[in-house]
Amino acid sequence: MSFPRHFMAPQDLSLEQTKDLFALASELKKNPYRRDLANKTLGMIFFNQSLRTRTSFDVGMSQLGGYSTTLNVGDNSWNLEYRDDVVMDGNCPEHIREAARVMSRYVDALAIRAFPKYTDSWAQNITEPVHNGFIRESSVPVINLESPLHHPCQSLADMLTVQEKLGNPKGQPIVISWGWHVNPLPMAVTNSILVEAAKFGMEVRLAHPEGWDLEPTVVETARSLAAQNGGTLKTYTDFEEALPGARAIVFKSWGSLVNYGKPDVERGAALAHKGKWQLRLDHLKRMDRGIFLHCLPVRRGVEVMPEVLDSDHSVAIDEAENRLHVQKALLLKMLAAGY
Repeated sequence: MSFPRHFMAPQDLSLEQTKDLFALASELKKNPYRRDLANKTLGMIFFNQSLRTRTSFDVGMSQLGGYSTTLNVGDNSWNLEYRDDVVMDGNCPEHIREAARVMSRYVDALAIRAFPKYTDSWAQNITEPVHNGFIRESSVPVINLESPLHHPCQSLADMLTVQEKLGNPKGQPIVISWGWHVNPLPMAVTNSILVEAAKFGMEVRLAHPEGWDLEPTVVETARSLAAQNGGTLKTYTDFEEALPGARAIVFKSWGSLVNYGKPDVERGAALAHKGKWQLRLDHLKRMDRGIFLHCLPVRRGVEVMPEVLDSDHSVAIDEAENRLHVQKALLLKMLAAGY
Protein backbone atom coordinates (compact mmCIF):
# COMPACT_ATOMS: atom_id res chain seq x y z
CA MET A 1 0.00 0.00 0.00
CA SER A 2 1.70 3.19 -1.18
CA PHE A 3 2.36 5.80 1.50
CA PRO A 4 2.60 9.58 1.01
CA ARG A 5 6.08 11.10 0.82
CA HIS A 6 5.19 13.84 3.33
CA PHE A 7 2.72 13.72 6.23
CA MET A 8 1.03 17.04 6.94
CA ALA A 9 -2.63 16.33 7.78
CA PRO A 10 -4.94 13.42 8.75
CA GLN A 11 -6.51 13.40 5.28
CA ASP A 12 -3.10 12.62 3.76
CA LEU A 13 -3.81 9.01 4.79
CA SER A 14 -6.84 7.13 3.57
CA LEU A 15 -9.00 5.21 6.03
CA GLU A 16 -7.41 1.96 4.86
CA GLN A 17 -3.88 3.36 5.27
CA THR A 18 -4.71 4.60 8.76
CA LYS A 19 -6.14 1.23 9.80
CA ASP A 20 -3.02 -0.46 8.42
CA LEU A 21 -0.89 1.98 10.43
CA PHE A 22 -2.86 1.14 13.59
CA ALA A 23 -2.33 -2.59 13.03
CA LEU A 24 1.42 -1.99 12.83
CA ALA A 25 1.32 0.29 15.90
CA SER A 26 -0.42 -2.49 17.86
CA GLU A 27 2.33 -4.92 16.85
CA LEU A 28 4.98 -2.44 17.94
CA LYS A 29 3.23 -2.00 21.25
CA LYS A 30 3.78 -5.71 21.95
CA ASN A 31 7.26 -5.93 20.43
CA PRO A 32 8.81 -2.45 20.64
CA TYR A 33 12.41 -3.11 19.63
CA ARG A 34 13.46 -3.51 15.98
CA ARG A 35 16.42 -2.61 13.81
CA ASP A 36 14.57 -1.56 10.66
CA LEU A 37 15.82 2.04 10.94
CA ALA A 38 19.45 1.22 11.66
CA ASN A 39 21.63 3.90 10.02
CA LYS A 40 18.59 6.19 9.58
CA THR A 41 18.48 9.67 11.12
CA LEU A 42 15.49 11.89 11.85
CA GLY A 43 16.13 15.63 12.08
CA MET A 44 13.61 17.54 14.20
CA ILE A 45 13.28 21.33 14.13
CA PHE A 46 11.17 22.94 16.84
CA PHE A 47 9.98 26.53 16.59
CA ASN A 48 7.87 25.85 19.72
CA GLN A 49 8.28 23.99 23.00
CA SER A 50 7.57 20.28 23.37
CA LEU A 51 7.42 17.45 25.87
CA ARG A 52 5.57 14.43 24.41
CA THR A 53 6.35 15.09 20.74
CA ARG A 54 10.10 15.36 21.11
CA THR A 55 10.43 12.56 23.66
CA SER A 56 8.22 10.09 21.79
CA PHE A 57 10.05 10.62 18.49
CA ASP A 58 13.48 10.41 20.19
CA VAL A 59 12.54 7.18 21.94
CA GLY A 60 10.78 5.81 18.87
CA MET A 61 13.80 6.27 16.61
CA SER A 62 16.03 4.64 19.23
CA GLN A 63 13.71 1.65 19.65
CA LEU A 64 13.75 1.14 15.87
CA GLY A 65 17.54 1.24 15.71
CA GLY A 66 17.82 4.77 14.36
CA TYR A 67 18.95 8.13 15.65
CA SER A 68 17.36 11.56 16.04
CA THR A 69 18.81 15.03 16.36
CA THR A 70 16.88 18.09 17.54
CA LEU A 71 17.27 21.80 16.87
CA ASN A 72 15.34 24.36 18.91
CA VAL A 73 15.04 27.50 16.82
CA GLY A 74 16.50 30.50 18.62
CA ASP A 75 18.07 28.32 21.33
CA ASN A 76 20.56 25.76 20.04
CA SER A 77 19.89 26.83 16.45
CA TRP A 78 19.79 30.13 14.55
CA ASN A 79 16.53 31.98 14.30
CA LEU A 80 15.12 31.00 10.91
CA GLU A 81 13.37 33.31 8.45
CA TYR A 82 10.51 31.71 6.49
CA ARG A 83 9.13 34.67 4.53
CA ASP A 84 10.22 35.06 0.93
CA ASP A 85 11.29 38.33 -0.68
CA VAL A 86 12.36 39.99 2.58
CA VAL A 87 15.62 41.75 3.39
CA MET A 88 17.00 39.76 6.31
CA ASP A 89 18.23 42.65 8.43
CA GLY A 90 16.36 41.55 11.57
CA ASN A 91 17.02 38.81 14.14
CA CYS A 92 17.02 35.88 11.67
CA PRO A 93 20.50 35.17 10.25
CA GLU A 94 19.38 32.15 8.20
CA HIS A 95 16.50 31.33 5.86
CA ILE A 96 14.67 28.01 5.75
CA ARG A 97 15.65 27.79 2.07
CA GLU A 98 19.25 27.12 3.08
CA ALA A 99 18.41 25.33 6.34
CA ALA A 100 16.13 22.78 4.64
CA ARG A 101 18.62 22.06 1.88
CA VAL A 102 21.51 21.61 4.29
CA MET A 103 19.54 19.45 6.76
CA SER A 104 18.35 17.27 3.88
CA ARG A 105 21.97 16.28 3.24
CA TYR A 106 22.46 15.22 6.86
CA VAL A 107 19.25 13.28 7.66
CA ASP A 108 16.79 10.83 6.12
CA ALA A 109 13.65 12.74 7.16
CA LEU A 110 12.75 16.09 8.68
CA ALA A 111 10.08 16.71 11.31
CA ILE A 112 8.91 20.27 11.91
CA ARG A 113 6.91 21.91 14.72
CA ALA A 114 5.85 25.49 14.02
CA PHE A 115 2.45 26.51 15.32
CA PRO A 116 1.41 30.18 15.27
CA LYS A 117 2.18 32.75 17.90
CA TYR A 118 -0.55 35.14 16.71
CA THR A 119 1.97 37.66 15.39
CA ASP A 120 1.04 36.92 11.76
CA SER A 121 -2.44 37.17 10.27
CA TRP A 122 -4.60 34.06 10.03
CA ALA A 123 -4.62 34.51 6.25
CA GLN A 124 -0.84 34.11 6.33
CA ASN A 125 -0.78 31.28 8.88
CA ILE A 126 -3.35 29.23 6.99
CA THR A 127 -0.84 28.87 4.14
CA GLU A 128 1.47 27.08 6.61
CA PRO A 129 4.54 28.89 5.26
CA VAL A 130 7.13 27.18 7.48
CA HIS A 131 6.10 23.61 6.74
CA ASN A 132 5.45 24.22 3.07
CA GLY A 133 8.76 26.03 2.81
CA PHE A 134 10.56 22.98 4.18
CA ILE A 135 8.61 20.67 1.87
CA ARG A 136 9.51 22.87 -1.11
CA GLU A 137 13.22 22.95 -0.33
CA SER A 138 13.75 19.55 1.27
CA SER A 139 14.97 16.51 -0.64
CA VAL A 140 13.78 14.14 2.13
CA PRO A 141 10.31 13.40 3.60
CA VAL A 142 8.79 15.97 5.98
CA ILE A 143 6.59 15.12 8.97
CA ASN A 144 4.29 17.68 10.60
CA LEU A 145 4.83 17.87 14.37
CA GLU A 146 2.19 20.63 14.57
CA SER A 147 1.38 23.47 12.23
CA PRO A 148 -1.22 26.25 12.25
CA LEU A 149 -3.81 23.86 10.82
CA HIS A 150 -2.97 20.35 11.99
CA HIS A 151 -1.30 18.08 14.52
CA PRO A 152 -1.74 14.77 12.66
CA CYS A 153 0.47 12.61 14.88
CA GLN A 154 -1.69 13.57 17.85
CA SER A 155 -4.93 12.65 16.09
CA LEU A 156 -3.49 9.25 15.14
CA ALA A 157 -2.83 8.59 18.82
CA ASP A 158 -6.28 9.91 19.72
CA MET A 159 -8.06 7.59 17.31
CA LEU A 160 -5.96 4.55 18.19
CA THR A 161 -6.92 5.15 21.83
CA VAL A 162 -10.61 5.42 20.91
CA GLN A 163 -10.35 2.16 18.99
CA GLU A 164 -8.60 0.40 21.87
CA LYS A 165 -11.11 1.57 24.47
CA LEU A 166 -14.39 1.49 22.51
CA GLY A 167 -13.84 -0.96 19.67
CA ASN A 168 -14.75 -0.06 16.09
CA PRO A 169 -15.14 3.76 16.07
CA LYS A 170 -17.63 3.80 13.18
CA GLY A 171 -21.01 5.17 14.24
CA GLN A 172 -19.92 5.88 17.81
CA PRO A 173 -20.74 9.37 19.14
CA ILE A 174 -17.79 11.61 20.00
CA VAL A 175 -17.99 15.16 21.40
CA ILE A 176 -15.21 17.54 20.34
CA SER A 177 -15.62 20.63 22.47
CA TRP A 178 -14.01 23.99 23.11
CA GLY A 179 -13.12 24.76 26.72
CA TRP A 180 -12.36 27.99 28.53
CA HIS A 181 -8.68 28.88 28.89
CA VAL A 182 -6.70 31.80 30.23
CA ASN A 183 -4.92 32.19 26.88
CA PRO A 184 -5.85 31.76 23.21
CA LEU A 185 -4.43 28.44 21.98
CA PRO A 186 -3.76 26.91 18.54
CA MET A 187 -6.58 24.96 16.90
CA ALA A 188 -4.41 22.33 15.20
CA VAL A 189 -5.17 19.55 17.70
CA THR A 190 -8.92 20.07 17.39
CA ASN A 191 -8.81 20.33 13.61
CA SER A 192 -6.96 17.03 13.34
CA ILE A 193 -9.18 14.96 15.65
CA LEU A 194 -12.23 16.43 13.90
CA VAL A 195 -10.96 15.18 10.54
CA GLU A 196 -9.72 11.86 11.95
CA ALA A 197 -13.03 11.07 13.69
CA ALA A 198 -14.95 11.98 10.55
CA LYS A 199 -12.67 9.76 8.46
CA PHE A 200 -13.52 6.81 10.72
CA GLY A 201 -17.25 7.43 10.25
CA MET A 202 -17.99 8.51 13.81
CA GLU A 203 -21.00 10.54 14.90
CA VAL A 204 -19.07 13.76 15.45
CA ARG A 205 -20.58 16.43 17.70
CA LEU A 206 -18.57 19.65 17.48
CA ALA A 207 -19.33 22.15 20.27
CA HIS A 208 -18.15 25.71 20.78
CA PRO A 209 -19.54 29.11 21.76
CA GLU A 210 -20.46 31.58 19.04
CA GLY A 211 -17.30 33.21 17.72
CA TRP A 212 -15.05 30.17 18.20
CA ASP A 213 -15.72 28.47 14.88
CA LEU A 214 -12.94 26.32 13.50
CA GLU A 215 -11.28 27.05 10.17
CA PRO A 216 -14.12 26.55 7.62
CA THR A 217 -12.00 24.63 5.11
CA VAL A 218 -11.12 22.06 7.79
CA VAL A 219 -14.76 21.67 8.83
CA GLU A 220 -15.76 21.10 5.21
CA THR A 221 -13.02 18.48 4.82
CA ALA A 222 -14.35 16.71 7.91
CA ARG A 223 -17.95 16.96 6.70
CA SER A 224 -16.99 15.45 3.35
CA LEU A 225 -15.06 12.58 4.95
CA ALA A 226 -17.95 11.86 7.32
CA ALA A 227 -20.34 11.60 4.38
CA GLN A 228 -17.94 9.30 2.51
CA ASN A 229 -17.47 6.95 5.44
CA GLY A 230 -20.96 6.73 6.92
CA GLY A 231 -20.49 9.27 9.69
CA THR A 232 -22.10 12.57 10.60
CA LEU A 233 -20.99 16.01 11.76
CA LYS A 234 -23.27 18.26 13.79
CA THR A 235 -22.40 21.55 15.49
CA TYR A 236 -23.64 22.68 18.92
CA THR A 237 -23.32 26.01 20.73
CA ASP A 238 -23.81 24.30 24.12
CA PHE A 239 -21.55 21.29 24.75
CA GLU A 240 -23.89 19.94 27.43
CA GLU A 241 -26.52 19.35 24.76
CA ALA A 242 -24.02 17.17 22.90
CA LEU A 243 -23.25 14.89 25.87
CA PRO A 244 -26.16 12.41 26.11
CA GLY A 245 -25.18 9.02 24.72
CA ALA A 246 -21.64 10.11 23.76
CA ARG A 247 -18.90 7.50 24.16
CA ALA A 248 -15.95 9.91 24.06
CA ILE A 249 -15.22 13.57 24.62
CA VAL A 250 -12.23 15.65 23.52
CA PHE A 251 -12.29 18.85 25.57
CA LYS A 252 -9.68 21.30 24.26
CA SER A 253 -9.43 25.06 24.03
CA TRP A 254 -8.59 26.92 20.82
CA GLY A 255 -8.35 30.54 19.76
CA SER A 256 -11.06 32.61 18.14
CA LEU A 257 -10.63 33.54 14.50
CA VAL A 258 -12.83 36.57 15.11
CA ASN A 259 -10.28 38.00 17.56
CA TYR A 260 -7.20 36.41 15.99
CA GLY A 261 -4.06 38.37 16.80
CA LYS A 262 -5.82 40.26 19.62
CA PRO A 263 -5.05 38.14 22.70
CA ASP A 264 -6.26 40.69 25.26
CA VAL A 265 -9.58 41.12 23.45
CA GLU A 266 -10.00 37.36 23.22
CA ARG A 267 -9.21 36.79 26.89
CA GLY A 268 -11.96 39.24 27.78
CA ALA A 269 -14.44 37.59 25.42
CA ALA A 270 -13.55 34.08 26.65
CA LEU A 271 -13.95 35.06 30.29
CA ALA A 272 -17.70 35.27 29.76
CA HIS A 273 -17.66 31.48 29.21
CA LYS A 274 -15.70 30.56 32.34
CA GLY A 275 -17.66 28.05 34.40
CA LYS A 276 -20.08 27.12 31.64
CA TRP A 277 -17.33 25.75 29.38
CA GLN A 278 -15.25 23.88 31.98
CA LEU A 279 -15.42 20.10 32.13
CA ARG A 280 -16.52 18.51 35.41
CA LEU A 281 -17.04 14.90 36.46
CA ASP A 282 -20.82 15.28 36.48
CA HIS A 283 -20.65 16.10 32.76
CA LEU A 284 -19.06 12.72 32.05
CA LYS A 285 -21.79 10.95 33.99
CA ARG A 286 -24.29 12.18 31.39
CA MET A 287 -22.43 10.25 28.70
CA ASP A 288 -22.65 6.55 27.88
CA ARG A 289 -19.67 5.17 29.84
CA GLY A 290 -17.70 7.89 28.11
CA ILE A 291 -13.95 8.34 27.96
CA PHE A 292 -12.16 11.67 28.22
CA LEU A 293 -9.31 12.53 25.87
CA HIS A 294 -6.83 15.41 26.01
CA CYS A 295 -3.58 15.93 24.11
CA LEU A 296 -1.81 17.45 27.14
CA PRO A 297 -0.46 19.66 28.55
CA VAL A 298 -3.56 20.65 30.49
CA ARG A 299 -3.99 23.30 33.16
CA ARG A 300 -5.80 21.65 36.06
CA GLY A 301 -8.82 23.61 37.20
CA VAL A 302 -8.94 25.74 34.04
CA GLU A 303 -10.50 23.97 31.04
CA VAL A 304 -10.74 20.62 32.88
CA MET A 305 -11.28 19.96 36.57
CA PRO A 306 -8.75 17.73 38.41
CA GLU A 307 -11.51 15.26 39.29
CA VAL A 308 -11.91 14.51 35.57
CA LEU A 309 -8.19 14.04 34.96
CA ASP A 310 -7.87 11.72 37.94
CA SER A 311 -10.98 9.66 37.16
CA ASP A 312 -11.31 6.28 35.48
CA HIS A 313 -12.90 8.12 32.54
CA SER A 314 -9.61 9.78 31.60
CA VAL A 315 -7.47 8.03 29.00
CA ALA A 316 -5.11 10.98 28.52
CA ILE A 317 -2.05 9.03 29.69
CA ASP A 318 -2.86 6.05 27.43
CA GLU A 319 -3.35 8.56 24.62
CA ALA A 320 0.08 10.08 25.32
CA GLU A 321 1.69 6.63 25.31
CA ASN A 322 0.08 5.89 21.97
CA ARG A 323 1.97 8.80 20.45
CA LEU A 324 5.06 6.59 20.66
CA HIS A 325 3.47 3.59 18.97
CA VAL A 326 1.71 5.34 16.08
CA GLN A 327 4.76 7.48 15.34
CA LYS A 328 7.02 4.43 15.22
CA ALA A 329 4.59 2.87 12.76
CA LEU A 330 4.62 6.11 10.77
CA LEU A 331 8.43 6.19 10.70
CA LEU A 332 8.57 2.60 9.47
CA LYS A 333 6.05 3.31 6.73
CA MET A 334 7.96 6.39 5.58
CA LEU A 335 11.57 5.28 6.02
CA ALA A 336 11.87 1.49 6.05
CA ALA A 337 11.64 -0.81 3.06
CA GLY A 338 8.92 -3.46 3.07
CA TYR A 339 6.28 -1.49 4.96
